[in-house]
Amino acid sequence: MPELSKKLLEEMNVQIQEEMFSAYLYYAIGAWFDSINLPGFAHWMRVQALEEVTHAHKFHNHIIGRRGAVEFLEIKKPPKKWESPLDACEAAFKHEQHITGRIHGLVDLATKEGDHEATYGILNWFIEEQIEEELNTDTLVQKLKMLGQDKNALYLLDKEVATRIFTPPIWLTY
Repeated sequence: MPELSKKLLEEMNVQIQEEMFSAYLYYAIGAWFDSINLPGFAHWMRVQALEEVTHAHKFHNHIIGRRGAVEFLEIKKPPKKWESPLDACEAAFKHEQHITGRIHGLVDLATKEGDHEATYGILNWFIEEQIEEELNTDTLVQKLKMLGQDKNALYLLDKEVATRIFTPPIWLTY
């Protein structure tokens, strides 16, 4: 299998950084939810953070498998406070849209670099994954909008989102 182009390798290393920032962001949102006594939402965000770490790992494995060098770039500090549960979930949704844009940019770059075989496979997986990621975060946003200021409904939604389970993908090896 051919090595990754220099530009594609560079951008995939940036994507690892982006995925790790995503995990930081979701851990931060989860910590904030814990601070306002919404443990179900905190749990949901921690599960999301674990998913983001597996995404970084998938890029890591791809780079290594293509004889590239993984470079761990600096991860910026995420915010630590939001105005409301809706604001926090909207931030998560907006971030997922950003990540979707990054994945589409990688697809464009892989096409430009003529890297259709292996990189297209991993990026197609991420395109499908981002559809799910945006749907999941937008669903939280829409439910929070629907319940408005109803504290009883927020309590019930907190119980609902606490049931989310992280299942490591079968390909994940450490």
